[in-house]
Amino acid sequence: MNHFIDVIIPVPLKKLFTYGITASEADFLKAGMRVAVPFGKSKIYTGIVYRVHNEPPTAYDAKDIQQILDDAPIVNQKQLQLWQWIANYYMCTLGDVMRAALPSAFILESETVVIKNKTKTIDETVLKDDEFLVYETLHHQSSLKIHDISNILDKKNVLPVIKRLIEKEAIFVEEEVYEKYKPKLVRYAKLHSNFSSETALQKLLDDLNRAPKQRQVIMTLFSVSATTKKPVKVSDLATESGTSTAIIKSLIDKGILEEYYIQTDRVQYSGGENEATKNLNEYQEVALKEIKNAFNKHAVTLLHGVTSSGKTEVYVKLIEDTLNKGKQVLYLLPEIALTAQLITRLQEYFGEQVAVFHSKYSSQERVEVWNHVLNNSGKAKIVLGARSSIFLPFDDLGLIVVDEEHEQSFKQFDPAPRYHARDTAVVLANMHEAKILLGSATPSLESYFNAKQNKYGFVEITKRYNDVLMPDMELVDIKDKFKKKLMKGHFSDRLIEEMTETLREGHQIILFQNRRGFSPIVECNTCGNSPQCPNCDVSLTYHQYRNQLRCHYCGYNSVMIKDCKACGSAELDSKGFGTEQIEEEVKTLFPDYKVARMDLDTTRGKFGYEKIITALEQQEIDILVGTQMLTKGLDFRNVKLVGIMNADNMLNFPDFRAHERSFQLMLQVSGRAGRTQERGKVLIQTYNPYHNILQQVSTNNYVAMYNEQMNDRYNYKYPPIYKQIKITLKHKDYHKVDVASAWLAKSLKQLFKDHVLGPESPPISRIRNQFHKNILIKIPKQQSLSKTKKAIIKINNSFFNIKDFRSVKIILNVDNF
Repeated sequence: MNHFIDVIIPVPLKKLFTYGITASEADFLKAGMRVAVPFGKSKIYTGIVYRVHNEPPTAYDAKDIQQILDDAPIVNQKQLQLWQWIANYYMCTLGDVMRAALPSAFILESETVVIKNKTKTIDETVLKDDEFLVYETLHHQSSLKIHDISNILDKKNVLPVIKRLIEKEAIFVEEEVYEKYKPKLVRYAKLHSNFSSETALQKLLDDLNRAPKQRQVIMTLFSVSATTKKPVKVSDLATESGTSTAIIKSLIDKGILEEYYIQTDRVQYSGGENEATKNLNEYQEVALKEIKNAFNKHAVTLLHGVTSSGKTEVYVKLIEDTLNKGKQVLYLLPEIALTAQLITRLQEYFGEQVAVFHSKYSSQERVEVWNHVLNNSGKAKIVLGARSSIFLPFDDLGLIVVDEEHEQSFKQFDPAPRYHARDTAVVLANMHEAKILLGSATPSLESYFNAKQNKYGFVEITKRYNDVLMPDMELVDIKDKFKKKLMKGHFSDRLIEEMTETLREGHQIILFQNRRGFSPIVECNTCGNSPQCPNCDVSLTYHQYRNQLRCHYCGYNSVMIKDCKACGSAELDSKGFGTEQIEEEVKTLFPDYKVARMDLDTTRGKFGYEKIITALEQQEIDILVGTQMLTKGLDFRNVKLVGIMNADNMLNFPDFRAHERSFQLMLQVSGRAGRTQERGKVLIQTYNPYHNILQQVSTNNYVAMYNEQMNDRYNYKYPPIYKQIKITLKHKDYHKVDVASAWLAKSLKQLFKDHVLGPESPPISRIRNQFHKNILIKIPKQQSLSKTKKAIIKINNSFFNIKDFRSVKIILNVDNF
């Protein structure tokens, strides 16, 4: 009797491939194990066993597998079930899902490039003969491909050798070379808590009379911390007191001073904060009780709490309950910047049990977290991560918290699977029979709609923690300010006045501008020509810090031009403004204060976010300029003023969610102001202060925004009333895309009539030399989603049977918003 396995290979193919195995392998293999399998003429892939069976394939002869890579499954049954759901719902293949789900270190391929690990010296005696041969060759060659290695070793299957070398940390696989940035640890010093009472302090100073230099250090520490009200660096203490660091070290050794490092420790400005955070205030208590009640009736509950209402503390209580039941917790965040702040907070409560999983971690680190979760180890009872962490091999999930659930970053746009982490988390929770809590100060219309329809439980917190007032919002009409010549660059007189006052009081400021770079358009004053990207239909953005023009779509860059390419005139002018230009202007307006910028360009490294956030918390930065990264639930204690530089470019975006998004963004960014005793202030600069959305933001009126937007959605048949599938066609020949999209739209219209919109060119119709066309399908509530998808796939298959259209790429994006 023959035995076979179906294998998922990380290739976008509709069907699974079947391979032959022996009877003993059939007994050993289980679904979720990895096997190395030959594919095509000469490739070898790592595949995941989907099922073991006895049915031979009809269309081809089953090849044999090369070998088994695992002793136990690394993907469990529930994950395979989730993969299947994602593949069906988001109309992609299991291979796509596998590639997204597994850390790349798990997927060895025959195309892989291997390089030597130069950071570690390896004891060559521990290497086996074949491993030594490979390692020795890498001394002479910078990199090797897998087939080179099979030539050296003269055998076909070399994956086990590579796997062993990776485990011994002798080599890297090319995709896994990350910049190993070591975070800079800054040394701070403070007086030991034993000397906090007055008598102990007096005794200490008397004792130090005999050591004048040490006494000088202590006196300096007092004066510096009294004047700056900030933590004191060891280096500053040494220069201020005119002593050497050796003297400070001897004070630390004696236990008089305590040293601590930022990066491992968040500085506590006031003592005893740790215990206080555990006790909820009455609003949080009520909310916690209501959430627990809601969980009795609904698996999903939406928590609508205003910014700074202490939602995190409520989550902490729920996490505690879940851990006490011995279950795992998944805490999803939209932005890596947020994890930096939350890790320390959660580790204060749960210590070791918190694991972090996101794309800035190297492949090795991600494999470790994967294994901890797989073995249900104590080190990963709570997983804190960005959207990809829903793929981890949870075994006994009890609670999922989706924080800032309205965030667009939860949706993956490229490559497939184009899943939405929030919606997938709801399905994952259902599979584990776990509870899921969606939290936000500005919930997405879909979630709020579901709560209103009684599909989800609903809980509100309407007051900020400690009854701090919501920030005072003010709209500044810059059209009027320009007329009256009251603008300095992009700053109105009101904003400058408020900034001056805030800085004088020793508070911090956040300025928000949703464009990075210096200016989006460089234009010739003589002929009006502006430099365009050669690969995309967009103008190049000027980045001053590198003096170059960059395309934000394909990454093309060139040196900043000196004169116009069209007419040769040297009169070039920049239009519009990005974070770089704002940073520049702030430095000119407030030269004595420290200004920093937080956008995609400044947070490239693994610890990019943490460096900036820590510096702001340490009050080393007075003014922070940033893009929407700033808006995502960060908690800064000393920010009093938030300035939104230009609200209009968000409102006028060609997207049916533009108004909802702008409302969320502005409310979120204003929520960063005044989170402690003093009331914060928010200034929104706009050309149209009477715009409905801006009025709703200034009064913090979510319900009015919801009702108005839902009214539009009903009228124009948009989500959440109708579902949406967007089909994008791409090709480098415009004519081909045009004809293909017209054919596809016509076929779809025969089936779905008026519910098909397009084909239409998007606002940016060419990216990376590919022309795009979009078709939008709207699906009413009563129409079966699965049948609709089957029909689309059927039409899709006929499309690819037409010879001319085969080279056109089609992207299906379910729930594309």
